[in-house]
Amino acid sequence: MDRREPAGRQIAELGLLRVLHVAAELYPWVKSGGLGDVAAALPPALSTFGIDVRLLLPGFAGFLDAFTGITDVARLRTPYAVERVRIGLARVPGSAPLAYLADHSGFYDRPGSPYADPDGRDWPDNHRRFGLFGWVAAELARGADPSWRPEILHIHDWHAGLAPAYLSARRPDSNHVTTVFTVHNLAYQGLFPAVLFPELALPPEFFSIDGVEFNGAVSFIKSGLFYADRLTTVSPTYAREIQTPAFGCGLEGLLRSRSHELTGILNGVDPSIWDPRHDPILPQSYGAENAASGKRAAKAALQRRLGLADCDDGPLFGVVSRLTPQKGLDLLLACFPEIIADGSRIAILGSGDGDLEQGFARAAAEHNREIAVEIGYDEALSHLIIAGADAVLLPSRFEPCGLTQLYALRYGTLPVVRRVGGFADTVVDATAVTLADGSATGFAFDDESPAALMSAIRRADVLFREPAVWLRMMHQAMAQDFSWSAAARRYLSVYRELRPDLAP
Repeated sequence: MDRREPAGRQIAELGLLRVLHVAAELYPWVKSGGLGDVAAALPPALSTFGIDVRLLLPGFAGFLDAFTGITDVARLRTPYAVERVRIGLARVPGSAPLAYLADHSGFYDRPGSPYADPDGRDWPDNHRRFGLFGWVAAELARGADPSWRPEILHIHDWHAGLAPAYLSARRPDSNHVTTVFTVHNLAYQGLFPAVLFPELALPPEFFSIDGVEFNGAVSFIKSGLFYADRLTTVSPTYAREIQTPAFGCGLEGLLRSRSHELTGILNGVDPSIWDPRHDPILPQSYGAENAASGKRAAKAALQRRLGLADCDDGPLFGVVSRLTPQKGLDLLLACFPEIIADGSRIAILGSGDGDLEQGFARAAAEHNREIAVEIGYDEALSHLIIAGADAVLLPSRFEPCGLTQLYALRYGTLPVVRRVGGFADTVVDATAVTLADGSATGFAFDDESPAALMSAIRRADVLFREPAVWLRMMHQAMAQDFSWSAAARRYLSVYRELRPDLAP
Protein backbone atom coordinates (compact mmCIF):
# COMPACT_ATOMS: atom_id res chain seq x y z
CA MET A 1 0.00 0.00 0.00
CA ASP A 2 1.13 3.54 -0.61
CA ARG A 3 0.39 6.47 1.61
CA ARG A 4 -1.61 9.13 -0.24
CA GLU A 5 -4.66 11.24 0.53
CA PRO A 6 -7.47 8.68 1.05
CA ALA A 7 -9.94 8.71 -1.83
CA GLY A 8 -13.30 10.21 -1.06
CA ARG A 9 -12.26 12.14 2.06
CA GLN A 10 -14.52 14.97 0.92
CA ILE A 11 -17.59 12.69 1.05
CA ALA A 12 -17.31 12.41 4.81
CA GLU A 13 -17.85 16.16 5.05
CA LEU A 14 -21.30 16.10 3.43
CA GLY A 15 -23.11 15.06 6.60
CA LEU A 16 -24.78 11.94 5.14
CA LEU A 17 -25.70 8.93 7.26
CA ARG A 18 -22.57 6.78 7.36
CA VAL A 19 -22.99 3.00 7.13
CA LEU A 20 -20.16 0.47 7.04
CA HIS A 21 -21.01 -2.91 5.48
CA VAL A 22 -18.77 -5.73 6.70
CA ALA A 23 -18.57 -8.82 4.47
CA ALA A 24 -16.00 -11.47 3.63
CA GLU A 25 -16.99 -11.75 -0.05
CA LEU A 26 -17.55 -9.37 -2.94
CA TYR A 27 -18.51 -10.34 -6.48
CA PRO A 28 -16.70 -10.89 -8.82
CA TRP A 29 -13.38 -11.17 -6.95
CA VAL A 30 -14.23 -13.38 -3.98
CA LYS A 31 -17.49 -15.31 -4.06
CA SER A 32 -18.70 -18.67 -2.77
CA GLY A 33 -22.42 -17.93 -2.69
CA GLY A 34 -25.04 -15.22 -2.64
CA LEU A 35 -23.22 -13.16 0.00
CA GLY A 36 -20.76 -11.87 -2.60
CA ASP A 37 -23.61 -10.76 -4.86
CA VAL A 38 -25.35 -8.93 -2.02
CA ALA A 39 -22.17 -7.16 -0.91
CA ALA A 40 -21.60 -6.00 -4.49
CA ALA A 41 -25.12 -4.74 -5.15
CA LEU A 42 -26.66 -3.48 -1.89
CA PRO A 43 -24.13 -0.75 -0.92
CA PRO A 44 -24.29 0.98 -4.34
CA ALA A 45 -28.10 0.79 -4.23
CA LEU A 46 -28.09 2.40 -0.77
CA SER A 47 -25.81 5.18 -1.95
CA THR A 48 -28.49 6.31 -4.41
CA PHE A 49 -30.72 7.08 -1.40
CA GLY A 50 -28.27 9.50 0.17
CA ILE A 51 -26.35 7.03 2.35
CA ASP A 52 -22.58 7.43 2.69
CA VAL A 53 -21.82 3.72 2.54
CA ARG A 54 -18.48 1.92 2.65
CA LEU A 55 -17.38 -1.70 2.88
CA LEU A 56 -14.86 -3.56 4.98
CA LEU A 57 -13.30 -6.63 3.35
CA PRO A 58 -10.56 -9.04 4.41
CA GLY A 59 -7.25 -8.47 2.66
CA PHE A 60 -7.59 -11.45 0.33
CA ALA A 61 -5.28 -11.42 -2.67
CA GLY A 62 -8.32 -11.29 -4.96
CA PHE A 63 -9.09 -7.82 -3.60
CA LEU A 64 -5.56 -6.52 -3.19
CA ASP A 65 -4.68 -7.46 -6.75
CA ALA A 66 -7.83 -5.94 -8.27
CA PHE A 67 -8.20 -2.69 -6.31
CA THR A 68 -5.89 0.08 -7.45
CA GLY A 69 -4.81 3.18 -5.55
CA ILE A 70 -5.04 1.58 -2.12
CA THR A 71 -4.09 4.14 0.51
CA ASP A 72 -3.04 3.54 4.10
CA VAL A 73 -5.58 4.64 6.70
CA ALA A 74 -4.23 3.08 9.89
CA ARG A 75 -1.91 0.49 11.39
CA LEU A 76 -3.59 -1.07 14.40
CA ARG A 77 -1.92 -2.94 17.23
CA THR A 78 -4.16 -5.94 17.82
CA PRO A 79 -4.98 -8.07 20.87
CA TYR A 80 -4.36 -11.11 18.67
CA ALA A 81 -1.09 -12.96 18.27
CA VAL A 82 -0.13 -10.66 15.39
CA GLU A 83 1.65 -7.38 15.86
CA ARG A 84 -0.33 -5.10 13.59
CA VAL A 85 -2.96 -5.09 10.90
CA ARG A 86 -2.95 -2.45 8.15
CA ILE A 87 -6.19 -0.80 7.08
CA GLY A 88 -6.25 0.33 3.47
CA LEU A 89 -8.87 2.28 1.55
CA ALA A 90 -9.68 2.00 -2.15
CA ARG A 91 -12.52 2.52 -4.57
CA VAL A 92 -14.22 -0.68 -5.66
CA PRO A 93 -13.64 -0.99 -9.42
CA GLY A 94 -16.78 -0.12 -11.34
CA SER A 95 -18.69 0.86 -8.21
CA ALA A 96 -19.35 4.01 -6.21
CA PRO A 97 -18.58 2.90 -2.63
CA LEU A 98 -15.14 2.89 -1.09
CA ALA A 99 -13.81 -0.23 0.60
CA TYR A 100 -11.52 -0.72 3.58
CA LEU A 101 -9.20 -3.71 3.44
CA ALA A 102 -8.01 -5.47 6.59
CA ASP A 103 -4.53 -6.30 5.30
CA HIS A 104 -2.66 -8.97 7.22
CA SER A 105 -0.95 -11.30 4.78
CA GLY A 106 -0.33 -14.02 7.35
CA PHE A 107 -4.07 -14.47 7.75
CA TYR A 108 -5.55 -13.65 4.36
CA ASP A 109 -2.94 -14.19 1.63
CA ARG A 110 -3.40 -17.94 1.20
CA PRO A 111 -4.21 -20.37 -1.62
CA GLY A 112 -7.56 -22.07 -1.84
CA SER A 113 -10.95 -20.60 -1.00
CA PRO A 114 -11.45 -17.80 1.54
CA TYR A 115 -12.21 -20.41 4.19
CA ALA A 116 -10.40 -23.60 3.23
CA ASP A 117 -7.08 -24.86 1.89
CA PRO A 118 -6.68 -26.20 -1.67
CA ASP A 119 -7.79 -29.65 -0.44
CA GLY A 120 -11.03 -28.25 0.92
CA ARG A 121 -10.13 -28.44 4.62
CA ASP A 122 -11.07 -25.46 6.78
CA TRP A 123 -8.06 -23.46 7.85
CA PRO A 124 -7.39 -24.41 11.52
CA ASP A 125 -7.01 -20.76 12.53
CA ASN A 126 -10.25 -19.51 10.96
CA HIS A 127 -11.37 -18.39 14.41
CA ARG A 128 -8.43 -15.98 14.55
CA ARG A 129 -8.63 -14.97 10.88
CA PHE A 130 -12.27 -13.94 11.09
CA GLY A 131 -12.12 -12.90 14.73
CA LEU A 132 -9.52 -10.33 13.68
CA PHE A 133 -11.82 -9.27 10.84
CA GLY A 134 -14.64 -8.57 13.30
CA TRP A 135 -12.24 -6.78 15.62
CA VAL A 136 -11.13 -4.47 12.79
CA ALA A 137 -14.80 -3.67 12.05
CA ALA A 138 -15.28 -2.68 15.69
CA GLU A 139 -12.14 -0.53 15.60
CA LEU A 140 -13.39 1.33 12.53
CA ALA A 141 -16.66 1.90 14.39
CA ARG A 142 -14.60 3.38 17.23
CA GLY A 143 -12.84 5.80 14.91
CA ALA A 144 -9.75 4.02 13.60
CA ASP A 145 -10.11 6.16 10.46
CA PRO A 146 -10.17 9.71 11.83
CA SER A 147 -11.65 11.05 8.58
CA TRP A 148 -14.71 8.75 8.50
CA ARG A 149 -16.57 7.00 11.29
CA PRO A 150 -19.75 4.99 10.73
CA GLU A 151 -22.94 5.55 12.66
CA ILE A 152 -24.29 2.11 11.68
CA LEU A 153 -22.25 -1.07 11.37
CA HIS A 154 -24.01 -3.51 9.01
CA ILE A 155 -22.50 -6.97 9.47
CA HIS A 156 -23.04 -9.90 7.11
CA ASP A 157 -22.97 -13.55 8.22
CA TRP A 158 -20.76 -15.39 10.69
CA HIS A 159 -17.41 -14.23 9.27
CA ALA A 160 -17.86 -10.84 10.95
CA GLY A 161 -20.15 -12.05 13.72
CA LEU A 162 -17.79 -11.10 16.56
CA ALA A 163 -17.88 -7.40 15.64
CA PRO A 164 -20.96 -6.62 17.82
CA ALA A 165 -19.37 -8.54 20.68
CA TYR A 166 -16.17 -6.47 20.49
CA LEU A 167 -18.29 -3.32 20.46
CA SER A 168 -20.31 -4.51 23.42
CA ALA A 169 -17.13 -5.29 25.33
CA ARG A 170 -16.18 -1.59 25.07
CA ARG A 171 -19.62 -0.02 24.65
CA PRO A 172 -18.96 3.19 26.64
CA ASP A 173 -16.63 4.54 23.95
CA SER A 174 -18.74 3.15 21.09
CA ASN A 175 -22.25 4.18 22.08
CA HIS A 176 -22.88 6.28 18.98
CA VAL A 177 -22.61 3.18 16.76
CA THR A 178 -25.56 0.84 16.26
CA THR A 179 -25.34 -2.56 14.62
CA VAL A 180 -27.36 -4.54 12.09
CA PHE A 181 -26.58 -8.23 11.61
CA THR A 182 -27.81 -9.96 8.45
CA VAL A 183 -28.08 -13.75 8.31
CA HIS A 184 -27.57 -15.04 4.77
CA ASN A 185 -27.60 -18.72 5.73
CA LEU A 186 -28.08 -19.86 9.31
CA ALA A 187 -26.62 -23.29 8.55
CA TYR A 188 -23.13 -21.78 8.35
CA GLN A 189 -22.46 -20.69 11.92
CA GLY A 190 -18.72 -20.30 12.46
CA LEU A 191 -18.46 -22.90 15.24
CA PHE A 192 -15.15 -23.43 17.05
CA PRO A 193 -14.08 -25.46 20.12
CA ALA A 194 -14.43 -23.74 23.47
CA VAL A 195 -10.71 -24.18 24.14
CA LEU A 196 -10.06 -21.53 21.46
CA PHE A 197 -12.15 -18.83 23.15
CA PRO A 198 -9.19 -17.27 25.04
CA GLU A 199 -7.53 -16.56 21.68
CA LEU A 200 -10.38 -14.20 20.71
CA ALA A 201 -9.53 -11.43 23.21
CA LEU A 202 -13.05 -11.13 24.57
CA PRO A 203 -13.93 -10.80 28.28
CA PRO A 204 -14.28 -14.24 29.96
CA GLU A 205 -17.95 -13.61 30.78
CA PHE A 206 -18.78 -13.42 27.08
CA PHE A 207 -18.42 -17.21 26.90
CA SER A 208 -21.85 -17.93 28.31
CA ILE A 209 -25.37 -18.67 27.19
CA ASP A 210 -25.89 -14.90 27.20
CA GLY A 211 -22.98 -14.45 24.84
CA VAL A 212 -21.03 -16.38 22.21
CA GLU A 213 -21.37 -19.85 23.75
CA PHE A 214 -23.55 -22.36 21.87
CA ASN A 215 -23.75 -26.02 22.91
CA GLY A 216 -20.35 -25.78 24.56
CA ALA A 217 -18.66 -24.19 21.54
CA VAL A 218 -17.90 -20.68 20.32
CA SER A 219 -20.47 -19.55 17.73
CA PHE A 220 -19.65 -16.50 15.64
CA ILE A 221 -23.16 -16.32 14.23
CA LYS A 222 -24.70 -16.47 17.70
CA SER A 223 -22.51 -13.52 18.65
CA GLY A 224 -24.10 -11.49 15.87
CA LEU A 225 -27.61 -12.66 16.75
CA PHE A 226 -27.14 -11.91 20.44
CA TYR A 227 -25.18 -8.65 20.47
CA ALA A 228 -26.41 -6.77 17.37
CA ASP A 229 -29.07 -4.10 17.83
CA ARG A 230 -31.17 -5.25 14.86
CA LEU A 231 -31.35 -8.49 12.89
CA THR A 232 -32.29 -9.08 9.29
CA THR A 233 -32.34 -12.04 6.97
CA VAL A 234 -32.79 -12.38 3.26
CA SER A 235 -36.50 -13.17 2.88
CA PRO A 236 -39.65 -12.75 4.96
CA THR A 237 -40.47 -16.47 4.95
CA TYR A 238 -36.96 -17.43 6.05
CA ALA A 239 -37.25 -14.92 8.92
CA ARG A 240 -40.26 -16.89 10.13
CA GLU A 241 -38.76 -20.32 9.40
CA ILE A 242 -35.58 -19.80 11.42
CA GLN A 243 -37.71 -19.26 14.51
CA THR A 244 -38.82 -22.92 14.28
CA PRO A 245 -36.93 -26.13 15.18
CA ALA A 246 -37.07 -27.32 11.57
CA PHE A 247 -34.97 -24.43 10.26
CA GLY A 248 -33.48 -22.74 13.34
CA CYS A 249 -30.34 -24.90 13.64
CA GLY A 250 -30.70 -24.84 17.41
CA LEU A 251 -30.89 -21.04 17.57
CA GLU A 252 -34.65 -20.76 17.19
CA GLY A 253 -35.16 -19.89 20.86
CA LEU A 254 -32.82 -16.90 20.66
CA LEU A 255 -34.39 -15.81 17.39
CA ARG A 256 -37.92 -16.07 18.82
CA SER A 257 -36.83 -13.95 21.77
CA ARG A 258 -35.73 -11.27 19.28
CA SER A 259 -38.55 -11.69 16.78
CA HIS A 260 -39.62 -8.04 17.16
CA GLU A 261 -36.08 -7.01 16.10
CA LEU A 262 -35.88 -9.42 13.14
CA THR A 263 -36.84 -8.36 9.60
CA GLY A 264 -36.85 -10.41 6.40
CA ILE A 265 -35.84 -8.45 3.28
CA LEU A 266 -35.58 -10.10 -0.13
CA ASN A 267 -32.37 -9.86 -2.08
CA GLY A 268 -32.44 -8.27 -5.51
CA VAL A 269 -31.05 -8.78 -9.00
CA ASP A 270 -28.24 -6.70 -10.47
CA PRO A 271 -29.51 -5.66 -13.93
CA SER A 272 -26.00 -4.84 -15.11
CA ILE A 273 -25.26 -8.58 -14.92
CA TRP A 274 -28.64 -10.28 -15.33
CA ASP A 275 -30.80 -8.69 -18.04
CA PRO A 276 -31.83 -10.51 -21.22
CA ARG A 277 -32.12 -7.18 -23.05
CA HIS A 278 -28.41 -6.49 -22.62
CA ASP A 279 -26.79 -9.88 -21.99
CA PRO A 280 -23.81 -10.24 -24.36
CA ILE A 281 -23.68 -14.00 -23.82
CA LEU A 282 -27.06 -14.64 -25.46
CA PRO A 283 -27.34 -15.32 -29.20
CA GLN A 284 -30.26 -12.89 -29.33
CA SER A 285 -31.21 -10.25 -26.77
CA TYR A 286 -34.87 -10.12 -25.81
CA GLY A 287 -37.50 -8.53 -23.61
CA ALA A 288 -41.09 -9.43 -22.85
CA GLU A 289 -42.21 -8.33 -26.30
CA ASN A 290 -39.98 -10.86 -28.10
CA ALA A 291 -39.34 -13.36 -25.33
CA ALA A 292 -40.59 -16.35 -27.32
CA SER A 293 -38.12 -15.87 -30.17
CA GLY A 294 -35.27 -14.86 -27.89
CA LYS A 295 -35.68 -17.94 -25.75
CA ARG A 296 -35.97 -20.20 -28.78
CA ALA A 297 -32.61 -18.92 -29.99
CA ALA A 298 -31.04 -19.40 -26.55
CA LYS A 299 -32.51 -22.91 -26.24
CA ALA A 300 -31.11 -23.92 -29.62
CA ALA A 301 -27.69 -22.54 -28.69
CA LEU A 302 -27.77 -24.35 -25.35
CA GLN A 303 -28.69 -27.65 -26.95
CA ARG A 304 -25.85 -27.30 -29.45
CA ARG A 305 -23.39 -26.26 -26.73
CA LEU A 306 -24.20 -29.33 -24.61
CA GLY A 307 -24.89 -31.87 -27.37
CA LEU A 308 -28.51 -32.37 -26.35
CA ALA A 309 -31.12 -33.63 -28.79
CA ASP A 310 -33.56 -30.97 -29.94
CA CYS A 311 -36.73 -30.90 -27.86
CA ASP A 312 -38.74 -27.96 -29.13
CA ASP A 313 -41.93 -29.91 -28.47
CA GLY A 314 -40.97 -30.62 -24.85
CA PRO A 315 -39.45 -28.65 -21.96
CA LEU A 316 -35.75 -28.31 -21.31
CA PHE A 317 -35.11 -28.12 -17.57
CA GLY A 318 -32.03 -26.28 -16.28
CA VAL A 319 -30.04 -26.49 -13.06
CA VAL A 320 -27.37 -23.98 -12.02
CA SER A 321 -26.50 -24.80 -8.44
CA ARG A 322 -24.11 -26.08 -5.86
CA LEU A 323 -24.58 -29.85 -5.95
CA THR A 324 -25.41 -30.42 -2.30
CA PRO A 325 -28.17 -32.15 -0.32
CA GLN A 326 -29.31 -28.71 0.92
CA LYS A 327 -30.27 -27.92 -2.66
CA GLY A 328 -32.39 -31.09 -2.80
CA LEU A 329 -30.56 -32.37 -5.85
CA ASP A 330 -30.58 -35.95 -4.60
CA LEU A 331 -34.37 -35.70 -5.08
CA LEU A 332 -33.80 -34.64 -8.68
CA LEU A 333 -31.36 -37.48 -9.33
CA ALA A 334 -34.08 -39.93 -8.30
CA CYS A 335 -36.46 -38.36 -10.84
CA PHE A 336 -34.21 -38.76 -13.88
CA PRO A 337 -35.78 -41.96 -15.27
CA GLU A 338 -39.27 -40.44 -15.25
CA ILE A 339 -38.13 -37.10 -16.68
CA ILE A 340 -36.42 -38.85 -19.59
CA ALA A 341 -39.39 -41.15 -20.14
CA ASP A 342 -41.60 -38.06 -20.46
CA GLY A 343 -39.43 -36.77 -23.31
CA SER A 344 -37.85 -33.82 -21.48
CA ARG A 345 -34.20 -32.72 -21.44
CA ILE A 346 -31.99 -31.59 -18.55
CA ALA A 347 -28.96 -29.26 -18.50
CA ILE A 348 -26.96 -29.13 -15.26
CA LEU A 349 -24.07 -26.89 -14.20
CA GLY A 350 -22.55 -27.09 -10.74
CA SER A 351 -20.17 -28.78 -8.34
CA GLY A 352 -20.12 -29.87 -4.73
CA ASP A 353 -20.93 -33.20 -3.08
CA GLY A 354 -18.80 -35.97 -4.61
CA ASP A 355 -21.57 -38.56 -4.60
CA LEU A 356 -23.96 -36.19 -6.37
CA GLU A 357 -21.31 -35.21 -8.91
CA GLN A 358 -20.72 -38.88 -9.71
CA GLY A 359 -24.44 -39.66 -9.86
CA PHE A 360 -25.13 -36.84 -12.30
CA ALA A 361 -22.08 -37.71 -14.39
CA ARG A 362 -23.17 -41.35 -14.67
CA ALA A 363 -26.67 -40.33 -15.72
CA ALA A 364 -25.27 -38.01 -18.38
CA ALA A 365 -22.96 -40.72 -19.71
CA GLU A 366 -25.87 -43.15 -20.02
CA HIS A 367 -28.26 -40.60 -21.58
CA ASN A 368 -25.96 -38.11 -23.27
CA ARG A 369 -28.63 -36.84 -25.65
CA GLU A 370 -31.16 -36.21 -22.89
CA ILE A 371 -28.99 -35.16 -19.93
CA ALA A 372 -25.98 -32.84 -20.02
CA VAL A 373 -23.86 -32.24 -16.93
CA GLU A 374 -20.89 -29.92 -16.55
CA ILE A 375 -19.07 -30.12 -13.22
CA GLY A 376 -17.64 -26.78 -12.10
CA TYR A 377 -18.75 -23.23 -12.73
CA ASP A 378 -18.84 -21.35 -16.01
CA GLU A 379 -20.34 -17.85 -15.92
CA ALA A 380 -21.20 -17.81 -19.62
CA LEU A 381 -22.84 -21.23 -19.48
CA SER A 382 -24.84 -20.24 -16.42
CA HIS A 383 -26.36 -17.34 -18.37
CA LEU A 384 -27.08 -19.58 -21.35
CA ILE A 385 -28.83 -22.15 -19.15
CA ILE A 386 -30.93 -19.50 -17.41
CA ALA A 387 -32.00 -18.09 -20.80
CA GLY A 388 -32.16 -21.31 -22.83
CA ALA A 389 -33.98 -23.55 -20.37
CA ASP A 390 -37.75 -23.44 -20.32
CA ALA A 391 -37.79 -23.97 -16.57
CA VAL A 392 -35.23 -24.19 -13.75
CA LEU A 393 -35.37 -26.87 -11.06
CA LEU A 394 -34.84 -25.69 -7.47
CA PRO A 395 -35.94 -28.43 -5.02
CA SER A 396 -34.04 -27.06 -1.99
CA ARG A 397 -34.60 -28.45 1.49
CA PHE A 398 -34.18 -24.88 2.73
CA GLU A 399 -33.39 -21.66 0.89
CA PRO A 400 -32.83 -18.38 2.76
CA CYS A 401 -33.56 -16.30 -0.35
CA GLY A 402 -32.25 -17.81 -3.54
CA LEU A 403 -30.99 -15.83 -6.49
CA THR A 404 -31.32 -18.36 -9.30
CA GLN A 405 -35.11 -18.13 -9.31
CA LEU A 406 -34.85 -14.31 -9.48
CA TYR A 407 -32.53 -14.54 -12.48
CA ALA A 408 -34.83 -17.09 -14.10
CA LEU A 409 -37.94 -14.95 -13.63
CA ARG A 410 -36.18 -12.00 -15.21
CA TYR A 411 -35.31 -14.17 -18.23
CA GLY A 412 -38.82 -15.63 -18.58
CA THR A 413 -37.67 -19.05 -17.39
CA LEU A 414 -40.25 -20.53 -15.04
CA PRO A 415 -38.96 -21.85 -11.69
CA VAL A 416 -39.96 -25.21 -10.23
CA VAL A 417 -39.34 -24.75 -6.50
CA ARG A 418 -39.93 -26.28 -3.13
CA ARG A 419 -42.10 -23.85 -1.17
CA VAL A 420 -39.47 -22.75 1.39
CA GLY A 421 -37.72 -19.50 2.29
CA GLY A 422 -37.31 -16.99 -0.49
CA PHE A 423 -38.83 -19.37 -3.02
CA ALA A 424 -42.16 -19.06 -1.21
CA ASP A 425 -41.89 -15.26 -1.38
CA THR A 426 -40.97 -14.94 -5.04
CA VAL A 427 -42.65 -17.73 -7.05
CA VAL A 428 -46.44 -17.87 -7.51
CA ASP A 429 -47.57 -21.45 -8.04
CA ALA A 430 -49.59 -22.20 -11.17
CA THR A 431 -53.00 -23.21 -9.87
CA ALA A 432 -56.46 -22.85 -11.37
CA VAL A 433 -56.86 -19.56 -9.49
CA THR A 434 -53.47 -18.01 -10.34
CA LEU A 435 -53.68 -19.10 -13.97
CA ALA A 436 -57.10 -17.48 -14.22
CA ASP A 437 -56.03 -14.18 -12.63
CA GLY A 438 -52.69 -14.11 -14.45
CA SER A 439 -50.44 -14.08 -11.36
CA ALA A 440 -48.77 -17.49 -11.85
CA THR A 441 -45.00 -17.37 -12.39
CA GLY A 442 -43.86 -20.96 -11.72
CA PHE A 443 -44.51 -24.25 -9.96
CA ALA A 444 -44.20 -25.01 -6.25
CA PHE A 445 -44.38 -28.18 -4.15
CA ASP A 446 -44.18 -28.86 -0.43
CA ASP A 447 -43.08 -32.40 0.43
CA GLU A 448 -39.39 -33.23 0.59
CA SER A 449 -39.67 -36.20 -1.78
CA PRO A 450 -38.93 -37.21 -5.37
CA ALA A 451 -42.65 -37.85 -5.90
CA ALA A 452 -43.58 -34.27 -4.96
CA LEU A 453 -40.83 -32.85 -7.18
CA MET A 454 -41.89 -35.08 -10.06
CA SER A 455 -45.49 -33.98 -9.69
CA ALA A 456 -44.45 -30.32 -10.05
CA ILE A 457 -42.24 -31.17 -13.05
CA ARG A 458 -45.17 -32.91 -14.74
CA ARG A 459 -47.42 -29.91 -14.12
CA ALA A 460 -44.82 -27.78 -15.86
CA ASP A 461 -44.63 -30.29 -18.71
CA VAL A 462 -48.41 -30.16 -19.21
CA LEU A 463 -48.56 -26.35 -19.33
CA PHE A 464 -45.52 -26.12 -21.59
CA ARG A 465 -47.61 -27.88 -24.22
CA GLU A 466 -50.14 -25.03 -24.03
CA PRO A 467 -48.06 -22.27 -25.68
CA ALA A 468 -50.48 -19.41 -25.01
CA VAL A 469 -50.66 -20.25 -21.28
CA TRP A 470 -46.89 -20.67 -21.02
CA LEU A 471 -46.25 -17.36 -22.78
CA ARG A 472 -48.58 -15.52 -20.38
CA MET A 473 -46.67 -17.01 -17.44
CA MET A 474 -43.38 -15.95 -19.02
CA HIS A 475 -44.62 -12.38 -19.39
CA GLN A 476 -45.84 -12.32 -15.79
CA ALA A 477 -42.51 -13.67 -14.56
CA MET A 478 -40.57 -11.02 -16.46
CA ALA A 479 -42.81 -8.27 -15.06
CA GLN A 480 -41.76 -8.94 -11.44
CA ASP A 481 -39.70 -6.25 -9.67
CA PHE A 482 -36.92 -7.82 -7.64
CA SER A 483 -34.60 -4.86 -7.98
CA TRP A 484 -31.92 -3.84 -5.53
CA SER A 485 -33.59 -0.45 -5.37
CA ALA A 486 -36.64 -2.08 -3.75
CA ALA A 487 -34.41 -4.01 -1.31
CA ALA A 488 -32.42 -0.86 -0.46
CA ARG A 489 -35.63 0.96 0.46
CA ARG A 490 -36.42 -1.77 2.98
CA TYR A 491 -32.95 -1.58 4.52
CA LEU A 492 -33.25 2.18 4.67
CA SER A 493 -36.45 1.72 6.70
CA VAL A 494 -34.52 -0.48 9.14
CA TYR A 495 -31.84 2.19 9.46
CA ARG A 496 -34.47 4.86 10.08
CA GLU A 497 -36.10 2.76 12.80
CA LEU A 498 -32.74 2.04 14.36
CA ARG A 499 -31.41 5.60 14.17
CA PRO A 500 -34.29 8.06 13.79
CA ASP A 501 -31.92 10.78 14.99
CA LEU A 502 -29.65 10.29 11.96
CA ALA A 503 -31.40 8.58 9.05
CA PRO A 504 -32.39 10.81 6.13
